[in-house]
Amino acid sequence: VGVFGGKGAMVRLDPGSNPPATALAEIYNVPQPGFGPRGADIDSKGVVWVSLGSGHLGSFDRRKCKGPLNGPNATGDQCPEGWTLYQYPGPGFAGIGDNSAEASYYTWVDQHNTLGLGNDVPISTGNENDALLALVDGKWVVLRVPYPLSFYAKGLDGRIDDASGGWKGRGVWTTSGDRTPWLKEGGKGTVPIAFHFQFRPNPLAD
Repeated sequence: VGVFGGKGAMVRLDPGSNPPATALAEIYNVPQPGFGPRGADIDSKGVVWVSLGSGHLGSFDRRKCKGPLNGPNATGDQCPEGWTLYQYPGPGFAGIGDNSAEASYYTWVDQHNTLGLGNDVPISTGNENDALLALVDGKWVVLRVPYPLSFYAKGLDGRIDDASGGWKGRGVWTTSGDRTPWLKEGGKGTVPIAFHFQFRPNPLAD
């Protein structure tokens, strides 16, 4: 569960054997310079990946925590070592040092390699980049949409239609302009668009 207000936090809830009486919540604050968690997903190893309003993709791995995970001293700042922040690509604000103005809305984890970039690859919506932003081995892969103008995605998901069909049988789907599409390029009558991302293993792949 993401807590958006202030610096923000992630909350882990263990329901126990008789919820809510046995439920136990743990809170983990986002360390500076990060803040403002938004949409998040979990990879197959239990690591949480979350879009941050600070212009970062955050990952939280509870297995890295060294201190108590709950109890009177576990007030949110007990596990900064569990967090890793990856600055999004793109320009930033002037006068505040190295930063990114990207304000990603949602991150989805491709657990099953539906796009072709590998298993457990986090992919963020990148509205300031007109792209989806995939983090592969610590480096950004920018999947830019050149046209129409203002690609504005709020979510995404993967789909494998033919597991034996190579790159053509799989891909990632998202939408753009699904709220007020008539306020951008095209004007009145413009409708939302569905986008299908597919990744060739090499430029000449058949």
